[in-house]
Amino acid sequence: MARGSFESREDFTRARSKARMQSLLSALRWKNTTLLSFYEVTKLVKPRLETYRGVMPIKIDNIIGSEGRYHDFTLAFYPRKEMLRSRWQSVDEAHRKDIILPPISVYKLSDYYFVRDGNHRVSVAKTQGVEFIDAEVVELDSQIHLEPGMTKRELTKVVVEYERERVIEEYHLDKIIDMEIVKFSAPGMYAELINHILVHKYYLNQNKTEEISFEDAAVSWFREVFLPIFRQIKEDRLLQTFPGKTYGDLYMWIVRKWDDLKRTNKKEASIRHATTQVLESEHISLFVRIKQKIVKYFTEHSR
Repeated sequence: MARGSFESREDFTRARSKARMQSLLSALRWKNTTLLSFYEVTKLVKPRLETYRGVMPIKIDNIIGSEGRYHDFTLAFYPRKEMLRSRWQSVDEAHRKDIILPPISVYKLSDYYFVRDGNHRVSVAKTQGVEFIDAEVVELDSQIHLEPGMTKRELTKVVVEYERERVIEEYHLDKIIDMEIVKFSAPGMYAELINHILVHKYYLNQNKTEEISFEDAAVSWFREVFLPIFRQIKEDRLLQTFPGKTYGDLYMWIVRKWDDLKRTNKKEASIRHATTQVLESEHISLFVRIKQKIVKYFTEHSR
């Protein structure tokens, strides 16, 4: 075996050891070491503009995700899987022989990068202690700030908080209703909240000679629509049944169920009926999830 091939084999083995050690330490410290998925991130942050920036050196430590190989490498870009050895070693040998490889291709979001093409080259460069790598950069416009080690859950929380701030800034809802109990945990809900108020405003304006303001409609919606459901949620202690959810989350869920009931039932459906339906559907969903886990367990252990 040629020396270069032997050294590359050893390089990969060391890189795999570092990946295993990083995974172990992350479990002990509760620290995320997983690369972010580019598609999952863009689905949340919804970038508006795309600009080609050309080829430039970028800092490897600022690469925090990948378009398609985020399961194959750790956050520090050490290889997680033995199946990566062949390709990884060939790139490592080229690096040792000073063979110039083409630039990698990345997306830039905030101050960080997601690899489109060149994951193995990034991994080898990182293992060899290289700080910068040439990359063809396409920048996506986003107001959401990303950070290394950020999980999808943490990113979701940042996106939701950003949406909340924008809605409050634009509509000043915190000045007219109690926004401390109108909170959501999923993206897109604050935009849906505004739509609920606008629909309520539309019905209030029916047969009116003078249009009521958005502010008056928001106050009316809060008192006549949200608070009755909020009180029912408290009475039924639904937050205990759905840990991690907010009053706003359950309000949206109940309103959707309520609308379904009103469309399908001849009799007028009540809020209480809707909350009961939500509880029943969750219990069924929980049973299905438990059954799936049991089937999966016996399937895996019967092989």
